[in-house]
Amino acid sequence: MTTKNRLVSKYNVPGPRYTSYPTVPYWDESSFTVDKWKGSLQRGLGVTPKAKHISLYIHLPFCESMCTFCGCTKRITKNHTLELPYIKALLKELSMYSEVLGDGLVIQQLHLGGGTPTFFSVENLEELLMGIFKIADKTADCEFSFEGHPNNTTKEHLEMFNHNGFTRVCYGVQDYNETVQKAINRIQPFEHVEQATKTAREAGFSSVGHDIIFGLPFQTQEHVLHTIKQTIALMPDRIAFYSYAHVPWIKGNGQRGYSEENLPTPEQKRLQYETGKKGLLEAGYVEIGMDHFALKTDELYKAQQKGQIHRNFMGYSSSKTDVMIGLGVSAIGDSWYGFAQNVKTLKDYYELVRKGTLPLLRGHLLTEEDLIIRKHILNLMCSFKTSWEEEHLQIPQMEDIVFKLSEMEADGLVDIAEDSIAVTEAGKPFVRNVCLPFDLRLQRKKPKTKLFSMTV
Repeated sequence: MTTKNRLVSKYNVPGPRYTSYPTVPYWDESSFTVDKWKGSLQRGLGVTPKAKHISLYIHLPFCESMCTFCGCTKRITKNHTLELPYIKALLKELSMYSEVLGDGLVIQQLHLGGGTPTFFSVENLEELLMGIFKIADKTADCEFSFEGHPNNTTKEHLEMFNHNGFTRVCYGVQDYNETVQKAINRIQPFEHVEQATKTAREAGFSSVGHDIIFGLPFQTQEHVLHTIKQTIALMPDRIAFYSYAHVPWIKGNGQRGYSEENLPTPEQKRLQYETGKKGLLEAGYVEIGMDHFALKTDELYKAQQKGQIHRNFMGYSSSKTDVMIGLGVSAIGDSWYGFAQNVKTLKDYYELVRKGTLPLLRGHLLTEEDLIIRKHILNLMCSFKTSWEEEHLQIPQMEDIVFKLSEMEADGLVDIAEDSIAVTEAGKPFVRNVCLPFDLRLQRKKPKTKLFSMTV
């Protein structure tokens, strides 16, 4: 067994992707209330000159067909009369948050995710945006983005979004091989992606991203190499190149349509990743955080160079606000001092919003320990290093955390100093594993059933 395969075999364990800490399965819901969530939002706004600056994540759940690789909350339908009632509910939910936080809200970041945001008509999406801007203003340097489907994102969609301040679009590409596309029920020829990319640039978008997945059913190294070459031909500004998360136990996804025997082995997945990464680096992309790459002209690269890159439920971004409000079914909000997730069905969502109640399903209020651990995990996920030199980043468990990381140091994956840790180049593919010893909630209560996808 080669050294690389030995490391893959050794460290391929279930683990979070750390878009938050604590991770959702470890939220303490026992002390969470709607009133406490409102209080944490008010605390998160703080007293800085940018106190009213917020981020918005809006979940648009409708899709016309099921992509079987997807684990997101969605509603499969071709009934477009669902659009307007949902938009009205979103705007009412935002109005409720405006009552909690007061007048003068200013949006720094806005991201439309799904589902398929471009399921919605141009007219209805613009009505949503106009309603938002009646409630909150936007900053001069706002960062607005949406997830686009190459098959149904039109020129009119792109021009409308750009006119309203959107400068970034991310297209879900996944893989260009027909066998893989059929397995995941995501059929989209290269020509569709090429046209969508070209049209976005013509419409004024300064950053076009592509999502590519390795480890998909029936996918081979040759498939990944072909997809990377096709992607480089279009030179998107950002690329998310990440591992397929096989979580068939999560309700509502279509991952039961193929078996684990149809998936690449962990060793094959690692080879797919290394093959793709090599191609991207040779083409001039720079690795940003975990599984992300950007050209040096993109704002994400510039933010990394300044140490300003941030990671949350919207992924990596070049700016941040302490308060992020999540609107729509299953959306998650972040006050920095707490998290809250909305209910997951349209029926429950509409009923609660109609009653004038924030449509929350669950939440978590961060302890002082949580805040420290969150900072360390954010540092590792964003810049591959963290330090506890400053007193406010020290915790009693640090010695034990370092001890658990010593084996990874022996394997050449991290460098440990007296009061800091840095992930090596060889360790970057294992950054989720590096975060695990810091995850004190998981360490104290190891799950008895599968909660997370494998780290490799």
